[in-house]
Amino acid sequence: MEHFTIATVAEKSPDFRRVLWTGDHTQLVIMTIPPGGEIGEEVHPDTDQILTFVSGVGEAQVSGQKRQVNAGDLVVVPAGRKHNFINTGPNPLVLYTVYGPAEHADGAVHKTKEEADALEEAGKDEPPNS
Repeated sequence: MEHFTIATVAEKSPDFRRVLWTGDHTQLVIMTIPPGGEIGEEVHPDTDQILTFVSGVGEAQVSGQKRQVNAGDLVVVPAGRKHNFINTGPNPLVLYTVYGPAEHADGAVHKTKEEADALEEAGKDEPPNS
């Protein structure tokens, strides 16, 4: 059994992205977006994503719609939808997200968005069985 006190684990992570668990059909990832930062506009053609916000404030952009997000909010991004999440506050925007199927390499840790982008572009952040 895997067990996480997820809000506490997410709050303690300084990393932009950290994969906590990867299963056969889903993946659990925590993220910390610095003030003024963003996840970056993207589309996951075959992957659904559910994001739950732990702390901070931001803007969710999904399929051309925008909405403010706060701690306790959850946003669903169906596969194939263009999306981005932007930190609009003075503190880190902390969240956890579930991908189905996995989107990142098992056990991946990306300290910054720049590192995450470079690894993705180099093909070094591929999910298992891709």
